[in-house]
Amino acid sequence: MNWNVSPELISTGFLHVRWYGLFFSIAFLSGREIVRRFFVREKISLTHLDSLLGYMMVGTVLGARLGHCLFYEPEIYLHDPLRILQFWEGGLASHGAFIGILTMLYVFARKHRELSYLSLLDRMTVPVAFAGILIRLGNLFNSEILGKESHAPWAFVFNRVDQIPRHPAQLYESFAYLASFLILRSLYWKTEARRHAGLLLGYFLILIFGFRFLLEFFKENQVGFEAGLPINMGQILSIPLVTLGVILVVRGRKSELLPEFPLSVKRAK
Repeated sequence: MNWNVSPELISTGFLHVRWYGLFFSIAFLSGREIVRRFFVREKISLTHLDSLLGYMMVGTVLGARLGHCLFYEPEIYLHDPLRILQFWEGGLASHGAFIGILTMLYVFARKHRELSYLSLLDRMTVPVAFAGILIRLGNLFNSEILGKESHAPWAFVFNRVDQIPRHPAQLYESFAYLASFLILRSLYWKTEARRHAGLLLGYFLILIFGFRFLLEFFKENQVGFEAGLPINMGQILSIPLVTLGVILVVRGRKSELLPEFPLSVKRAK
């Protein structure tokens, strides 16, 4: 497969629309609809829905940017901290995004004390997994996060980078996150998992970062210092998150069932 798609969907005059930005926007809008359906099902007021989306956006973007700068290229950005604000240079890390989301949802839950932080995190796993599908498709259209050389029939040649056939690692991850999304969605709608605090979050961590750990073996290193490591930075950061996921699943499966509507003591009228 020769892949020579322009990263820009529209480029005319002052208007420049990139595929990555389009997928990013769709991810947030789709996430809002997913959470809205959760709230309707659980008879929770929709008053805070758009505010919640705003917190999620800030946590995702700032966390992803800071994660890249501190985890992958700290020597550059600590020497010149103002470069962290130069988002147009590129550089976002999913592990950082996850930490940013955890932080901003904690701030949101502290502000709205009628909401349960852990139950809120459980419900956010489904839209976040869906967002992962689209973000990796955005990486594909950007011809970035390249796979290692491969001669498989489905290998991609990223003509904008080089002429080497490679594993389409972006698609591998996108499919993995699709499977994770379908599993988490099914657990929410068809089982009592949503009523065990932290259980969906635990499954999310095991699925998303377990897949991430395995699929890193098909990717090129993102930064130079990874060449001297037995596993790369993405795998190193995934190990504690998968471990936390196992702990949450074990605890969650043993915990008592929460009320049918655990997120809020305030019901929609």
